[in-house]
Amino acid sequence: MKNETTAHAEIPGYEYGTDQTPKSPVTLDELRQLEQAVGWTEEDAAWLRIAAETLVPKAEEMVDEWRAVIASEPQLVASFLKSDGSPDDAYRAAIKRRFVQWVSDVCLRPHDQEWLNYQEEIGQRHTPAKKNQTDGGHTPPVVPMRYTLGFSAVVITSVHSFLISSGRSEEAVQRMRAAWTRGVLLSITLWTRAYTSPGLW
Repeated sequence: MKNETTAHAEIPGYEYGTDQTPKSPVTLDELRQLEQAVGWTEEDAAWLRIAAETLVPKAEEMVDEWRAVIASEPQLVASFLKSDGSPDDAYRAAIKRRFVQWVSDVCLRPHDQEWLNYQEEIGQRHTPAKKNQTDGGHTPPVVPMRYTLGFSAVVITSVHSFLISSGRSEEAVQRMRAAWTRGVLLSITLWTRAYTSPGLW
């Protein structure tokens, strides 16, 4: 698994834990309340660390599977196309590397202020506030929130086959899957803050 220094050096635009990522308007107290709402516990964090042994080495394969689904759905792939309808390949390649890193982050990063800040950053990169800015993309200025939320089902459910390959017991697979589900839901729920007006999130 790559450490933070390696990830920052090798992945352009991956600004986790740097001063390039502004502080999230969500407080740590609000984060803890959200964790409680999804049932997140320290046991989930432990199971995700175990899951990382299987998922992190397969992260690119996972992302390729998710992107194949995106490519098959016109309403999803539209967020990655230029105004002439052609794919923005440079943009797609850049965000893929950070998507692969995100799998590791879900599994291994503690839910501290740096993690909270970066969820806000990811959310903003899906909206007109920052979409295309990091990579000089030429794609539409927003990933519609309905697809950000809806596609989370693919990200959550597809993990099962990868976890089975760990060779662990069915109980362990189920615990890892439940932890992954809660971890993904926490991330994506935090991303949606960037789409909302003050007082609504």
